[in-house]
Amino acid sequence: MRHHFALDPSITFLNHGSFGACPRVVLDAQSAIRARMEAEPVRFFMREAPDLIDAARARIAAFLGAQPEDLVFVRNATQAVSAVLASLPLDPGDELLTTDHAYGACKNALDFFAQKRGARVVVAHVPFPITDASQVTDAILAAATPRTRLALIDHVTSPTGLVFPIDTIVSSLRERGIDTLVDGAHAPGMLPLELDRLGAAYYTGNLHKWLCAPKGCAILHVRRDRQSDLRPSTISHGARSKRARPRLWEEFDWVGTDDPSPWICAPDALDVLSSLLPGGIDALRARNRSLALFARDRMCETLGVPAPAPDDMIGSLAAVPLPASSAPPPASAFDFDPLQDALFTRHHIEIPVFPYPAPPSRLIRIACQVYVERADVERLCDALRIEVAR
Repeated sequence: MRHHFALDPSITFLNHGSFGACPRVVLDAQSAIRARMEAEPVRFFMREAPDLIDAARARIAAFLGAQPEDLVFVRNATQAVSAVLASLPLDPGDELLTTDHAYGACKNALDFFAQKRGARVVVAHVPFPITDASQVTDAILAAATPRTRLALIDHVTSPTGLVFPIDTIVSSLRERGIDTLVDGAHAPGMLPLELDRLGAAYYTGNLHKWLCAPKGCAILHVRRDRQSDLRPSTISHGARSKRARPRLWEEFDWVGTDDPSPWICAPDALDVLSSLLPGGIDALRARNRSLALFARDRMCETLGVPAPAPDDMIGSLAAVPLPASSAPPPASAFDFDPLQDALFTRHHIEIPVFPYPAPPSRLIRIACQVYVERADVERLCDALRIEVAR
């Protein structure tokens, strides 16, 4: 399957989870849209782009089990999280709830808006290793209080690769009168989704990860009763628009001159992924999950550690604890752990190593998209044996 992607053939790429990888056919479709845009920019932006975006939105909404009126495109899940938090009325003493598996950038947004308004961020501790998904729900509910205004909860966690029981979490919090903003950055394309049925106040997910759309393509789904107060991070012409379109579309679709080709090409990505295996995207998801479980078991065997999570909490990502490191931790999210750097420079393997839950503890996380094969997993395990011993 690797020939469908523009990946460097000299690199064993096991880090699809960070930025995704886009099929060549989709990149060609994006190039065609960009050529159309540059051929006559006024015609494209003023006459053509709205209909193209609406058509793409309808296809993606159907795929995600949502109504198009409740869905907008954004650049990434982090942008969507900031838009929701910026629109949320908070009073001093209010609480924003999350877990210690939250994505670092989104945790930064929680801290920023809480500090700005005198609110407080409450972090529920979810154990890792973990033995049962109920531990996630129990930890979140135990941390909720009458002052909790919003819970930012991952659907698939970034550092630990766990699939949280999001249906149970959302319904349990809603019974307590607490809205949930689901950070589903990894979910579209990895997990089957029915956003209307889920009923979360807000759900955001990247399409450039597991759906393999071009970079800069994500969605924000907003429950109908929460749309009136939501504004994009950038206020533009849509704020005063009188067109007969949903206000949510008018404000989020146009936040200034930008390149909408990633959004317009999202259906192309869906079509490509649906065509790769005889069973369509359901078969692809099952294949990727099976490989992730195989990879996790082989990595655990290589490192001499037990599986850190039950099988039913694994999607296409799997994280495994590593021996503690005596090296200084990375200074930022853009720096590499020494082991990650060694695997890349000496073995040409791209795979992330995270300090978790805090240095010197750390994890290695493998991402199994359709172009990853068992031979790639074995190559990783051979390199791990060498580098851990070193």
